Amino acid sequence: MKLHNRNVRQDVRELGALLGTVLESQTSTADFETVEDLRTAAIAYRDGSAPSRQPLHDVLESIQPERESVVARAFTTYFELINLAEERERVRAVRTSSQEGTLEDSLDETIAELAADDADSETVQGVLDDVLIEPTFTAHPTEARRKTVKAKLRSIADDLETLDERRMTDREEGHVWTRVDAEVTSLWQTPQVRNRRPEPTDEARNVQWYLENTLFDVVGEVYSELEEIVSEEYPNVDVPKLFEFRSWAGSDRDGNPFVTPEVTTETLERQRAVVLGKYRTALKRLSGVLSQDGSRIETGKAFAESLADDRERLPVVADEAEERYPDEPYRQKLKLMRERLDRIEDVRPGGYEDHERLIDDLEAIAESLERNGAGKVADAFVEPLIRQVDTFGFSLASLDLRDHREMHTQAIHEALEQEGFDYQSLDEDERVDLLTDAVLQEEPVLDLESPGDVSDDTKRVLTRFAKLADWQREYGVGAIDTYAISMTEEPSHVLEVLFLADQAGVVSLPDHCGLDIVPLLETESALNGARRIMGTLFENEAYSQVLEVRNGVQEIMLGYSDSNKENGVLAANWDLYKNQRRLADITDDHDVTMRLFHGRGGSISRGGGPMNQAMLALPNETVTGQIKFTEQGEAIAEKYGNTRIAERNLEQMLDAQIRSRHNALLEPEEHVPEEWVDAMDTMCAAAREEYRDLLNTDGFVSYFEQATPITVIENLNLGSRPASRSGERTVEDLRAIPWVFSWTQSRCILPGWYSLASGMEAYLDDGGDRELLKEMYQEWPFFRTTLDNAALSLARTDLEITAEYADLADEDLREQFFPRVSEEYESGVELVLDVSDRNRLLKRDWLGDSLRRRNPYVDPLNLLQTHLLAQTHRTPAEEKTLRLTVKGIAAGMKNTG
Repeated sequence: MKLHNRNVRQDVRELGALLGTVLESQTSTADFETVEDLRTAAIAYRDGSAPSRQPLHDVLESIQPERESVVARAFTTYFELINLAEERERVRAVRTSSQEGTLEDSLDETIAELAADDADSETVQGVLDDVLIEPTFTAHPTEARRKTVKAKLRSIADDLETLDERRMTDREEGHVWTRVDAEVTSLWQTPQVRNRRPEPTDEARNVQWYLENTLFDVVGEVYSELEEIVSEEYPNVDVPKLFEFRSWAGSDRDGNPFVTPEVTTETLERQRAVVLGKYRTALKRLSGVLSQDGSRIETGKAFAESLADDRERLPVVADEAEERYPDEPYRQKLKLMRERLDRIEDVRPGGYEDHERLIDDLEAIAESLERNGAGKVADAFVEPLIRQVDTFGFSLASLDLRDHREMHTQAIHEALEQEGFDYQSLDEDERVDLLTDAVLQEEPVLDLESPGDVSDDTKRVLTRFAKLADWQREYGVGAIDTYAISMTEEPSHVLEVLFLADQAGVVSLPDHCGLDIVPLLETESALNGARRIMGTLFENEAYSQVLEVRNGVQEIMLGYSDSNKENGVLAANWDLYKNQRRLADITDDHDVTMRLFHGRGGSISRGGGPMNQAMLALPNETVTGQIKFTEQGEAIAEKYGNTRIAERNLEQMLDAQIRSRHNALLEPEEHVPEEWVDAMDTMCAAAREEYRDLLNTDGFVSYFEQATPITVIENLNLGSRPASRSGERTVEDLRAIPWVFSWTQSRCILPGWYSLASGMEAYLDDGGDRELLKEMYQEWPFFRTTLDNAALSLARTDLEITAEYADLADEDLREQFFPRVSEEYESGVELVLDVSDRNRLLKRDWLGDSLRRRNPYVDPLNLLQTHLLAQTHRTPAEEKTLRLTVKGIAAGMKNTG
């Protein structure tokens, strides 16, 4: 059976030709010819038919600012369209492999392997009961595209799907292409660069779009697929809840003064309105299906009692329902259910208390249908809705609050000072004792709403906790029940949040704690002091009661971004690996269930890369079944913008977590040979030293500022959060996102590979065995994943383009740093290829094809960017063009930070 009508080359060719036509019609023939000259010159150099890039430079140096803008817009738009073509190719690959039964990382394969390994039903049920996957969407400013642009691109993507998957007449196909032509024209005429910085509410709406328009529908399909697969091998196994979605958008206050309580309230309100609207639509659709004649069926006791309860609860509405749907009990019930949904958000009584009551009603309907021989109807229409309600609740995505630990410390100091206490002067042990006693006593210490003469920052912190109690009362505890503490260094930093929550009434020990308090361990000192920090908490009289009422689960967040920026990619990954095992030991010693929260970015150097591979590479000791990780920036669009890709992404994550949990049960403690550990220790010590030496060398910060577009990126309207913590120009103060973004723009993915070669060479020079490294790569998922991710960063680096940026720096700085970076790159390529025993950096053919397709089109944007950066004085038009080149390169690299 032929599944598709097109291929990626055809899509790229025809979209490129269409863009050329639009470009010429919307600008001029001269503009079109300039873009063509640049395109053909770039291709000629890349394919070896031209000796240098000088023709590119010649064109760029000869054109006026107005034409520079056209060039930037043309190549940026090209990449926006080509990204759609490649997305479509990913869908083709998944559908074709699924049809042929060759899809890797599939649930079919995993369940079949479990059966082949003689895993019994009890084991499989236990594995599934343990699994809970919590993707957490953040508002970190790495998404370079405007929402308006994304909407237009999604419309074009839908048309490409129609062309690819539907059989049409020539006339019908022509109509579709007319729409595509119109959308590309509109896209060309739409501003690519934001005129204002997005507000936190904009970021929250962006996250909600993916939850509402993609994931809401996909989740039910993933469950249905898994249930079907499991039932074939294990008919007695029930599939429990496996996914929960969370968000920081609208609630992450760390470093973002614009996330106010009002923003969080608006986010909670809108999310509830969105998900209730989805349920109303689903129930209305269900009413069209469940038109059974009540005189011909026996609905059963559970359904009859459920309908009777609603009649008593809403008698007027019940009479209307009976009049409208005589002898149609399911439709009557569904009308009453819609009414109960409507009353959740207003003052009228009778609304659902929580989403569990809605699930009860849906299960009563499903049971009644089953009893009347309509089980297939229940499976097709009711069960997916039950899964959706179970997953999204009445909140769409639960919010996590987050702030920097210094904010809490300062707020408590100022508030207690008003009460005659000098918190600031206390040492750590004294602070722990004071906070513990305050939490355990019945009377409150602070009036959060009237704290006295305190700073504005303290008022904001105290108001947030006071509002937290209001939010939980209005939207339910599950709507906002986690608080992450950035830069946690001491046990008191966790107890401070517990104390403030207690003062707000969110905590009332020993019976109630409405909050998971999550320390974010992201510095070397915090990770090395984990036993002291967590052990003190687990043994603390107040905090031990928190664990008891939170089902013995402690969530701990690991920061990938800052640890990488602090130590380099190899040392950071090894530190994180060792510290995860250490945390597992600590929690096991105290009989606590650990849920690791991986603070991963979109790029390799910030913990990114294929999520399923990362999950499989985690130490067995840490795989409790529950896992949480951040999803951010353009990675959200790439993973969840298309329904079929989103479904595949969830399936791969679920597949990896089932495998990992089963492996952890078979081998609770991962055996890592001592010689492997010694090799890693030697490599990472040298890698850390080299990385830090580079960053701390006099002049490096100046080189970074001159040889990357960091000054442009800091002024982009990408996100609501500032690019640096204090506005100072230091690597330590710069946030990890613009740090990585800047290197990515210059085609030097330095944070993803620098010092890797130095580390490996130090090990070999110390008498290390190259064959041992090859053995580690073949047999150790952690090491293999680390090297494969570094290989991706190396493959995406282009030192010839990087040299163009290096030329922007002062000559002495260039000569000091560029050769050093180049040497490390060349050595890294050689060693990765040798240890992985392959002749190319990329394992996947499609990624290599993508890079070859993109590189000639990114080059003109890079050279235009360096041309503009070299100018000491730029007009407003040139500044706008420069910002647009950043967007275009981000689209071409399919990555920002």
